[in-house]
Parts: sequence; structure tokens; C-alpha cells
Amino acid sequence: MSMADSDFETTSSNASLVHATPHHDRGRVPPGGIVCHPRWKGTEVANTMQGRVRIVFEGDTGVVDFHTAHDKAVIYVSEADLISGPAYRKKLAKLRKAKKLKGIVLVEKTPMTEQYFLDVQKFVVIELGFVLLPVTNQVEAGNLLVQMVNEENKPNGNPFIAKVKRGISQDQAVLSTVQMIPKLGSVKAKALLCRFKSIHGIQAATMHDLSDVVGKTNAQYVKAFFEEKRKVR
Repeated sequence: MSMADSDFETTSSNASLVHATPHHDRGRVPPGGIVCHPRWKGTEVANTMQGRVRIVFEGDTGVVDFHTAHDKAVIYVSEADLISGPAYRKKLAKLRKAKKLKGIVLVEKTPMTEQYFLDVQKFVVIELGFVLLPVTNQVEAGNLLVQMVNEENKPNGNPFIAKVKRGISQDQAVLSTVQMIPKLGSVKAKALLCRFKSIHGIQAATMHDLSDVVGKTNAQYVKAFFEEKRKVR
């Protein structure tokens, strides 16, 4: 075994356990560690994390690429995934069925994927309710994952809601999605989230309730935005 390989721990698979859930250490991700699917071994993501967090390669994580905590599941959507077609959506839809896991999606946002990003953001944040974090490459993704692990192990730490160094949080991801509604703007987007608490709350609101917050014209834009989203599902 090489020096590089000795930095990694590989655990055995057990088909009797729930798929897509880490099952070593009684189902818990080890303190200061991250569980990775074996397909990431030797990649820039793993190499970036090497020596900074404890990496456990687990062969039975299902569609999940990384677990930064026992209830946090990260899926990585690469530039190639976005360009090749909708297959990545099936992985994300399967993750949604794992009710006890909070989904975080790292998406490669590059000049090549700019045209796809709006649709991905709608699907991930609005339809699935996951957090979306754009990254430019695997090195940036590795650094972000290390920070998420470190935040998880701080007293009262929670990487799912904590701001990361790149300045992106769950709240900011949700707000940026609401701001995609035409003519709305940041002030009215914040007002909607303050009143209805979530994207699903906004989507379920009546025209009357929306009009009370943003006016009748903007309420129509909001309704049209979500109706268009339903048509493309």
C-alpha cells in the first residue's frame, strides 16, 4: 500500500443495510471525517481533502457521493453530467426519497454549463428543496467539503445552514432562486420569504395573499413562474 493509499480507510459493504446511508460506526460518519463513494478515489476532490479530514471510502452509499454527517448527503453534478443529459436528475430524485437525509448539491458552474444552470437551480431548489452550491471545479468542491466537515465538528456547528467561505448559505441559495421570478427584485423576494417562510410556501400561496405582499401584477408573475415550472416537470 502506498503512502497516499494509507491516508484512506475503506470499509466493507453490507447489502442488508439501507442503501444511500453510511453504515460504519453504527450508521454515523466518524468525527472529523467524510464518507465518499469509491468512484471519487484518486480524483482532484479526494486529493484536495487528503490529510485535512479523515476520508472513508464506502461502497454502499447508493446515489450519494459524499456524507459530511450522518444526515447530510452531497451529490456532485459535473460539467459533463449537465451536458450529457438529464440522468443526474434521477439520482437527485432518488435522494429525495431518503426522508432522513438533507440534500446538498454541488454543481459545476462553468462557461460551458451557464446555459443549463437556471433549469438546474429551479429543479434542485424549488422542486426538490435541496441546497445548491455552485463550484467551478473539483478542487473548489474539495475545499468546500472540507469546510463543511470542519463546521460540522465545531460546537453547535451545522454546515447545512452555516455560511461557507465562498459566501453562500442555504438562505442565500433560496433567495437567489426566488429572485429568478421576473420583475420581482430582491426587496420583494425577501418580503415573500418573510411572509411565506419557504419556496413551497410561496408556491402554495393564493393570488390574494401574494397580492397583499407584492401587489397584484407581481403576484401574477409569481404564479406564472411556478405554473411554467410545473409544465416542464
